[in-house]
Amino acid sequence: MIKGRLSGLSRAGLMFGAVLLIDAKIILKPLEYPCTKTWRYAMYREVFHQISFSDFNQSCGMQLDINNEWVILADSIKSPALTYFRKRLSVEEINDINNDFLETADPTPEHQECNESERAKEANTTKENTENKGSFIMDATCSPSNIRYPQDYFLLNEAREKLEQIIDSFHNNHHPWKKPRTYREVARKEYLALAKCKKRSKKQVRSTIRKMLGYVKRDLGYIEKYMSEGYAMSPKFINNYLVILELYEQQKYMFDNKVNRVDNRIVSISQPYIRPIVRGKVKAPTEFGAKYDVSIDSKGHARLEKISFDQYNEGRELQDAVERYKKRTGHYPARVLVDQIYRTRENREYCKSHGIEISGPKLGRPSKESRKSTKEEYQDNTDRDVGNFFVLYFKDTEEDVNLL
Repeated sequence: MIKGRLSGLSRAGLMFGAVLLIDAKIILKPLEYPCTKTWRYAMYREVFHQISFSDFNQSCGMQLDINNEWVILADSIKSPALTYFRKRLSVEEINDINNDFLETADPTPEHQECNESERAKEANTTKENTENKGSFIMDATCSPSNIRYPQDYFLLNEAREKLEQIIDSFHNNHHPWKKPRTYREVARKEYLALAKCKKRSKKQVRSTIRKMLGYVKRDLGYIEKYMSEGYAMSPKFINNYLVILELYEQQKYMFDNKVNRVDNRIVSISQPYIRPIVRGKVKAPTEFGAKYDVSIDSKGHARLEKISFDQYNEGRELQDAVERYKKRTGHYPARVLVDQIYRTRENREYCKSHGIEISGPKLGRPSKESRKSTKEEYQDNTDRDVGNFFVLYFKDTEEDVNLL
C-alpha cells in the first residue's frame, strides 16, 4: 500500500516536472537538448544574439522602436565606419580642432584669479621683456596599452597558434593534399611546461624558445607551400601572417646572437605598432604604450604636443612647443616649468635668448650662496606639480578635491 502511494507520488512528480519542462521550453526558446549544458545555461540567459542598438532601452522603461527611422539610421553606423573616419584625421588636425575650442574657452576656476606669487613672477620678468606673460608647464608620460607582458616564448607560442589557424583555413577551403602535421598538442605541452613554472632558468627558457622557433618555421614552410601552388590566403589572416614573419626574424636573430635587444621589436602580434618605452620607474621600469608630451598654459588648458609609439627624447620638443605657444598667444611665456630632462644647454640658451625664465638650478657647481633652495625655486617646483593645477569644484560642497 505504501509502495503504491510512493509510486503514485513519483508519477505525479514526473508529470509535474514534465509540465515545467514544457512551459520552460515555451518561454526559453533554445531548449532543443534539455539535458545538456545549453539547457542549464538557457535558464539564466533568454536572449542568444549579438547586442544591437535596439537593446539599449530608455531608463524610464520605454523600449526603442526598431522600425523608427532614426533608430535604423543609428544602427546602420557601425564602429568600423567611425574608426575609418577617425583615421582620416591626423594628429595635427585634431590639435587644430582642440585649439579652436580652447581659444573661446574660459580659464579653469582655479586659474581665473592669479595668485600673488604668479603676479610677482610676471612683474620681475616683464622688466626685461614686456612681451613675455604667463607660465608654461610641459611634461612627458606614457599610456600603457592593455597587453600581456611580452615574453619571447609566449609570443612564439601565440604565433604558432595563429599559423595553425591559417593552415586549417587552407585545408578546409582547398584541401589539395593530406593535412600537414603540426604537432600542436606536443607544442602546447612544451609551452605549458615552462609557463607554469614559478622559477624559470635561462636554460629552460632558451630550450623552449628553440623548440618554438622550430614549430613556427615548420608552419611557415607549410603556408609557403600552399601559396606557391596558387592558393590564396584569407584576407583576415594576411596582417597576422606578415607580423609573424617579422617576429620570427627578430626572435631568430636574438636567439642566434644571444641578445635581448633588436630595433622595432614586436611585443604584440595584434598590435605590432606598440614598442617598449623605458621610463626608469621603480615599479615599472619599462612600459608598453604611447608616449606623449602634454603642456599646460596659464589658463589651465592642456594640449598634446607630441605622441608616438616609438621612443624619443622629450627634451628636443620644448622649443617647438614654446614656438607654438607664441603662435597661439602672440607672446612668449614668462616662465617655463619643466623637469631635468628638458633643461639641456640648448634649451637653456634658447630660453635665455628670448627672455624666458626656466625652472631648476643653474648648470655647474652651485655657489655657497645658492646651495639652499630659494623661495622662488620652491614656488617653481610647487607650480610644476600638475596635480595642483587641476582641482574639482563641487557646488554642493565647499571643499575642494585635489586630483593627485
